Amino acid sequence: MHGAAGTAVKRTIDIMWSRYPEPLCLEELAGAALFSKFYYSRVFRNLTGTSPGRFLSAVRLFMAKRHLLDTRSSVTEISYDVGYNSLGTFTSRFTRSVGISPARYRFLADYGMPPITPFGQQGCPAGGQATLSGLLTVPTGYGPVRIYVGAFNSPIVEGQPQSCDVLNGSGRFRLSVPDGDWFIRAAAVPADAMKHTPLPGSRIRTPPLIGMSRPMQVSGGRGHTTLDLQLRRFGAFDLPILLALPELDGGGRAALMQAAT
Repeated sequence: MHGAAGTAVKRTIDIMWSRYPEPLCLEELAGAALFSKFYYSRVFRNLTGTSPGRFLSAVRLFMAKRHLLDTRSSVTEISYDVGYNSLGTFTSRFTRSVGISPARYRFLADYGMPPITPFGQQGCPAGGQATLSGLLTVPTGYGPVRIYVGAFNSPIVEGQPQSCDVLNGSGRFRLSVPDGDWFIRAAAVPADAMKHTPLPGSRIRTPPLIGMSRPMQVSGGRGHTTLDLQLRRFGAFDLPILLALPELDGGGRAALMQAAT
């Protein structure tokens, strides 16, 4: 579908996944694609929506989540295992991208999270808030799924969303946001993955389905905007989901919006 350039970029993404602990540089990745640095960066951004460096960072942080769930290594050991030379840098980037610190992420995996608070229960900045709602549709051929949908202020799915909702299968979602430009992102995992609390030793829950909207502009305070999202299969050019969910969701006791409290 993406031609020779897409095949070349996918080859470098495979390198990131297999060699993420190594100090991979732009020159090496561009060389693996047989492109110049400038052309490689441009094609990579067109296909993924972000830079090679940002994609590699997302891979490392995703693998850090896996290490935190599946091993008893210390946070310091994990920071080096995924390619960081500074514990402080790793901790700050993990916290910003996942929404909670590495230590709290592991703690909540062991002991559970408080009840979820959907539909933007966080306070919104002055200027009022608007409602974004719509229908999320799961493609045919998939069994029951649990869907997480949130409003983000950038195309990258990281940090805490301004507002979130959780659905069990296709249905309508509602989000509450202040004025600004918002990107609506959704991720779904099989419902049977919710039957077991993800204690250390379990596999990380990789959403097989995702959905995303165009930038939604909200202005003038309160209002109601409708948009529908069709979920699709997660692809090679999609960044891994860095949020605390779905790994910490035991089936009704997760709290993306309250995880940092």
